[in-house]
Order: sequence, then structure tokens, then C-alpha cells
Amino acid sequence: MTHYFEIHPVDPQQRLIRQAAQLIQSGGIAAVPTDSAYSLVCRLDDKAAVEKLRRIRGVDDKHHLTLLVRDLSEIATYARVDNRQYRQLKSAMPGPYTVILEATKEVPRRLSHPSRKTIGVRVPENPILLALLEEVGEPLIGTTLQLPGDDHMLSDPEEVRERLDKQIEVVIDGGAGTLEPTTIIDLSGADPVLLREGRGDPAVFGL
Repeated sequence: MTHYFEIHPVDPQQRLIRQAAQLIQSGGIAAVPTDSAYSLVCRLDDKAAVEKLRRIRGVDDKHHLTLLVRDLSEIATYARVDNRQYRQLKSAMPGPYTVILEATKEVPRRLSHPSRKTIGVRVPENPILLALLEEVGEPLIGTTLQLPGDDHMLSDPEEVRERLDKQIEVVIDGGAGTLEPTTIIDLSGADPVLLREGRGDPAVFGL
């Protein structure tokens, strides 16, 4: 059964956030609003949930999943960040950016890129997602909600419920999302590289 929670986009109801967090903590996958498109998320160290998330999304282990964290202080546990990178991150986050960084040993090997040992990281600014991360008490792993064969991302929570009913445990309705993905910046090399331009302005990274 898929639970459907209508949560206020600015002032999330803590009771519903707690229920959603409990379902995720017990191995569930959730469709959640972000500051760009909707995403599918699950616990970082839940191997079965991560594999199911990849199957629903139709991606293999070469596709970067994204680590969603509450703030910049959490990033250093999971990715190597030098002073230059930290300054760039501080100017851009929270916001609609995904940055590719070198993964630390805290990241399960199955989640980092198999050949490059990198991980995508983002600090969202969506109040619902931030409240959920706070309640779960640890980062979540996620991916943009675009289903196999579709040429667009899902941004209508009602459509998400119809398409993924009984496949995932939670749909959080926080209002319509955008059809723009995050901007992806690769910071794992000597200079920033724009991999995908989306909602975030790449000029923040000098691009």
C-alpha cells in the first residue's frame, strides 16, 4: 500500500513528517518534492531499497544517485572537500544544484560511481524535504523522478501516486514541482565542469 500525505509546502505538519520518516526508516521508498523536480528517496545504507529504487527508475549502477544532506557540515563525512570546493559549495547551497565530489569510505561502494569513486551531493532548500531529513536523522539517497520511457520528469504528486501505486511506500504531496532538474556541476577535478544545466545558475561556480 502506498501512503499519500498532503504536507504544507512552507510549514510542514510534523506528525505527517514523522510518519513518512518511519516508513523510510523501515525500508520504504518515498516520492518527495524538492527545490526542482520530485525525487525518489530511500535510506543510504538500505541495499534492498536502493536496488528497488534503481529498478523503478530504470538506471544501472553507473548512474549517479544523489546524496541529500541537511547542511554543508554533513557533506564532509561522505565526500572529500577542500577549502576551494567548500567556498564554492557555500555560495551555492542550499539550492537546486547537484555537485559531483570524490566519495569517502563512508559511502557504500555500491552507491559511488563504479569506476570514478565519486558521489553526487546536494543540500536542498525545500522545507518539506529538509524537515524529513531532520526527522530521519541521516542523509537520504535519491534520484530525479523520471520513469523509464518518459521524456519528462514527474512533477504532479497525483500522477506520481497513479503511476507508482503499490510500488513505493510514500508519496508526499507538497504541491506541484517544476519540470526543471538540478544543475549538475562536477567538482571532482581541478576545475568545475558543467554536466547539466538546470534550475541553478552555473555562474555561481564561475561557469
